[in-house]
Formats: sequence, C-alpha cells, structure tokens
Amino acid sequence: MLGLSVVALFSALLVRLWYLSAVDHAAVKQVAVQTATRVVQTPAPRGEIVARGGQVLAGDKTVFVATLSRQVAATDPAAIPDAASLLGISQAAIKTALESAQYSYYQPVPLRFGIANALVLRIEENAARYPGLSVALDSERAYPDGQTAVHLLGYVSQITSTELRAFAKDGYQAGDPFGQSGVEAQYQAALAGKPGSTTYAVDAAGQVVGVVRRVAPTPGDTVVLNLDVPLQQQAEKDLAAEIRARRAAGQVAPNGAVVALDPQNGHVLAMASFPSYNPNEWVGGISQANFEKLVSAADGAPLNNYAIQGLYTPGSTFKIATASAALQDGLITPSFVYDDTGRFTVPNCTGPHCTLHNAGYEALGPINIVPAIAASDDDFFYNLGYLFWINRAKYGVDAIQTWANRYGYGEPTGIDLPGESIGFVASPQIDAALHREDPKAFPNGGWYVGDNLEMAFGQGATLISPLQLADAYATFANGGTRYAPQVAAALVSPTGKVVQRFAPKVLGHVQLSPVNRAAMLAGFEGAITEANPAGTAYGTFYQTGPPYPYAQMPIAGKTGTASVQGKQPNSLFVAFGPVSHPRYVIACVISQAGYGASAAAYVVRDLYQWLITHPVGPLQLPNG
Repeated sequence: MLGLSVVALFSALLVRLWYLSAVDHAAVKQVAVQTATRVVQTPAPRGEIVARGGQVLAGDKTVFVATLSRQVAATDPAAIPDAASLLGISQAAIKTALESAQYSYYQPVPLRFGIANALVLRIEENAARYPGLSVALDSERAYPDGQTAVHLLGYVSQITSTELRAFAKDGYQAGDPFGQSGVEAQYQAALAGKPGSTTYAVDAAGQVVGVVRRVAPTPGDTVVLNLDVPLQQQAEKDLAAEIRARRAAGQVAPNGAVVALDPQNGHVLAMASFPSYNPNEWVGGISQANFEKLVSAADGAPLNNYAIQGLYTPGSTFKIATASAALQDGLITPSFVYDDTGRFTVPNCTGPHCTLHNAGYEALGPINIVPAIAASDDDFFYNLGYLFWINRAKYGVDAIQTWANRYGYGEPTGIDLPGESIGFVASPQIDAALHREDPKAFPNGGWYVGDNLEMAFGQGATLISPLQLADAYATFANGGTRYAPQVAAALVSPTGKVVQRFAPKVLGHVQLSPVNRAAMLAGFEGAITEANPAGTAYGTFYQTGPPYPYAQMPIAGKTGTASVQGKQPNSLFVAFGPVSHPRYVIACVISQAGYGASAAAYVVRDLYQWLITHPVGPLQLPNG
C-alpha cells in the first residue's frame, strides 16, 4: 500500500508537470513574466485651455523635481536628514512622502517641485554626498495670463479618494491631477490625455534591474473657449474698480460678477467674478492656510464663481417677465394706460403695509408699458401684480412665474461648467416649501396679494444668478430663442485635428407678438437712450463723465435695485446691443452696492464703450 501511494503521488506530479508545460503554457508564462516585471504608469501632459483668439490661458510647463529612492532611504540612515537639509523641508514631510501609496515603489519619490537650476547642479555634482537623491523632469500647470478668467478656468489638484473610486475604470491612479472646478473639471476627460507606461525588470528581491518597454503617453486635447481675452480682462478690471469705489463711498460691496454673452448663439464672451485669487496657489499643492482664505466668508470667499454661484434678488430686472406675461397673456395691451400717482394702495386692505410707493417717490402720471419700463415705474408693476391676483381664476396663480421660467429664471442655464446655482422664482409652491423647511425664517407659508405684488417687480424670495440675468435678456434680444450659455467652442487634438465642435444648444423659446415685443423693446431703449432723460440709466450714461457715444453702439437694457432686509441694496444692470442686431449682452451684479444705475450700470457702460473700438474677434482654432 505504501508503494502504491508513492507511485500514485509521483504519477500525479508528472501529470501536473505535463499540463503546465503543454496545456497551460501561455498562462504560466504570463505569471512568470508578471513576477519578473513591474509596470509603472506615466502621466500624460495635460491639454491646454486657450481663448478664442489663441491665447493660452492654462498650459503645462516643465520643471525640475528633486526625488529620493525608497530603497536607499531604507538602507542609508543619512539619506533622509541629508535630503531634508539640502531641500529645506522637514524629515517628517519626506517620510510621509516615502510612505505615500500614490507613488510607485519602483520609481523615486518626488520631494520638491520646481527647484532652481543652482540646486539641480548641486544635487548632480554631489551624488556621493547625497545618496538616493536625484533630479527628474515633470510638468505642472502654468497660467501665462495670470489671474485672467481664473474662476471660469477652475483649478487642478490631486484626484480625491471619492473621484478615484468613481473613475477607476478610466485608468486613474492615486496622485493623478484632476480638475476640481471650472473648465478643468468640466472637460477633465479631454484634458487628461492617455497615460503611458514603463515596464521594469525586477529581481527576486523586487529591485529594478532594467527597463523592458516604454509606451509614451498621449497628451490631452486642447480646449478652445469662446472667451475673448481682451474683453475678459477689461471686465475684470472694471468690476474690481467699481467695487473698490463703492466700498470707498461707504457701501459694503462684498462681491460681484459680470457676464457677457453672444445672444445669437449663447457663446460666453466674458465671465468675471470678484473677489479673485491667484491660480498659482494650487500649483504643487495648496497650503491649508491659503485654502482657508479662499473659502473664508470674511475674505469674500474668492474661490466662489459669483457669476454662476451667486444668487441675488433681481429687483426691476425681473420686470421683463412681468411685462411679457401681462402683454402676451392679454392682461393689458401696449396702449393700456395707468395713472401713476407715485403710490399704490392695495384695495380692501388696512394698515401701513397696504400702501407701496415708487423707489424715488416720483409720480409719472398717465403712462403705458413703454415709459413704465424705461423709468422702471414700480407703481405700474404693483398694479400688474394686483390685476393678475384678482384675475387668477382666469390667468392662474403662477402666470408671471411661468414667463419667468421661460426666460430661464429659476431654471438651469445648461452652461458647460459645474457647480451652477439655480435659484428660484417666488411662488406659492416655493413659499410653502420654505415654510416647511424653516418655519421661523419663513413664518408665512401661504401666498397672498402682497406676495404677488412683490414678486411682480422683482422683490420677495426670488433669487437669480448673474448668468441667468444675462441669459434672460439674451433671449429677448435675439427674438425669443433661449440658448444654453456655451464656454467651450471646440476640442482639438495635439496633432491639430478638430475632435469636436460644440454647436449652440436651444433650451426653449419665448413667443412674443411683434407688437408686444416692440413695446417692450422701446421701454428697454428708453432706459438708456440719450433722447429720454427720464430713463433710469440716463444720468449714468450722459451726466457722469463724458457722454456715452450712443450713436456708435446703440444699446437697450434695464436697471435693477434689489432691497435685501437688513442689508444695503444689490445693484443690477443688463444691456444688449447694437439694438438692430445684438452681438453682445452684458449683465453686472454687485452685492450691497446701492442703486443699479449708480454701480452696476457704470461697469456695463464702460464695457460697451470699450467694445466700440475693441470688437470681439473671430474664433481661431489651433493649427486651423
């Protein structure tokens, strides 16, 4: 029995040997090769982000990196303290880097990026003095135009653990750069490129003994933007100057934004946000102290893109929705006349809150929709809100809200940027939801005549973003087509091939009869034209500084002054031009900066005056 057992065991071994050598040869060979080699991924150069004129806004630059071998650090006790002394970093930081799983065991660990040439020479000339320390080349994000469009571009940092789990199937590894906001995040897949690899031969102890194969990485695509750099820089300059002037005059003015669109297709020509920050703070890793300043409310939260994330009460800029609803639903006609006495008293109402007045306590007398828009007559729009209320059985309780939504208020704009704040238009449903969520802050969950009056002229709980404001007036300016604002124009491969061009996206339409639209347009023109001293922006354009050259760039628009309880008013202004065939829509919002005609309007006026001699140029594609 013992002899039979021995024979059986040897027979089994022989059969297994035959199987491995003859039948499963390929699999065994693969395991053997895997045991003798290690593959290390090589990151791809990140694609550039360029403006419509070809200017590079974000690119890569090659830098020297000081690295340390894990193997040497493990065997030579002087390697870490010597490297720390030479590089000016702590031993604890070096040990943390050596223990980090984001760096391959088979490559030196980077310790300090962007070292100077003098330090490079010292390391290379003193290899024996600093064992395991070497110099390698790497790339990091660079911003040739400095802070230009920093909020729109976004920033890059190491991929987070959450992102790594979500995108592991795409080949990302710990430590890879990953867009965290703006264009960098929206077009991460295109910008990232395709990583390469290096296959190392290793011995039984796991030490690298040679290189088996190298596969070069494929650089990322270039993202071409619709952004016009000269207009962007001018918008940032004018916005910052006006906010600082408002502060000097006693206003709080903590933040603000400017958005410029092409109303014929939705292209984003400029997008400025204040306060701003230096994008180089993210290069090589941001410190905790700097990050806390970027998100600090006391510092104005500079990391916020207020153009898409700021939410503001719209004030009289909302009257575009109320006027459209009243005219197109048939509540009034363009010839409807209302006698503005300067105040409006709600019928069948008693108490001090039943009487509302014009912002400047003026009385315009008998007026129709044209001067009501041009002079931003609140009394006229109080009456519209009341008429809609008493006729709600016919027009519905949310007639004005429906038109506001058609213009994009309270709706996603569809912009190709992450993190957009949507806001909302005050309504019975919204008020009830707010009351359920926070009864103390919103004690009245019902909807009453006073709510309808407030909403009709842009007050109450309604909140919109500067981008929504620009998009609403772009919709009116082009005749009623609401486009999704589009930041990117195209993707271009490293070889110059156009990978994708982004066509305009239509989100909806606003249908106004020619007669109704003409009446509203006349009102928007009247707010600015030099022929109408009663226009709300007349003083800003013709009485403060040199007169605006209206004949060279005729524009139409609307002022907005939004009251905020316990705070100074928000200043809003939006305009489109040239009126006959609008090419530009520019909206500006400055928080707690006073009247729309005294703050935001100055920014928009200066930008249109600048555009007269600096029109936006054509789109240029790299190598195209």
